[in-house]
Amino acid sequence: MTITTGDTLPGATFLVMGAEGPQPVSLGEKMKDRTVVIFAVPAAFSGTCSTAHVPSFMRTKDQFTEKGVDEIICISVNDPFVMKVWGEMTGATEAGITMLADAEGAFTQAIGMDFTAPAVGLINRSRRYAMLVENGVVKILHVEESPGTCEASAGEGLLAEI
Repeated sequence: MTITTGDTLPGATFLVMGAEGPQPVSLGEKMKDRTVVIFAVPAAFSGTCSTAHVPSFMRTKDQFTEKGVDEIICISVNDPFVMKVWGEMTGATEAGITMLADAEGAFTQAIGMDFTAPAVGLINRSRRYAMLVENGVVKILHVEESPGTCEASAGEGLLAEI
């Protein structure tokens, strides 16, 4: 089943790098009584993800905050080591973007946003999307048709609909 507007996101546990190694993060706890933006990328360190998608949310973070968004979360089917370094290298972590690893792709598969593109080495990855979530319920969802495109799912694209 592919997630859509009005659906409640399933519970999920992601990983982040903590002071003592990988630490679990409950998506349910992050969403409880909060408004969050969740955006997902096919691959950390890839071109469009690094040069367009993440920077679009860094540019618009303050505007999302002004509109009542409590947190912006980036999800990728990668390990927490990669997500930590990628967040540091792009400046996303310093900008206040939360970088979460969906290491097994369980959340991505549960919401029907997985895809595979063997020709470019992307196996069981996430489609590119962005959503506004209020207390676990998807209020706005923008999904790109092509993994190399970042328009509707860019920070500016999502912000324009709020």
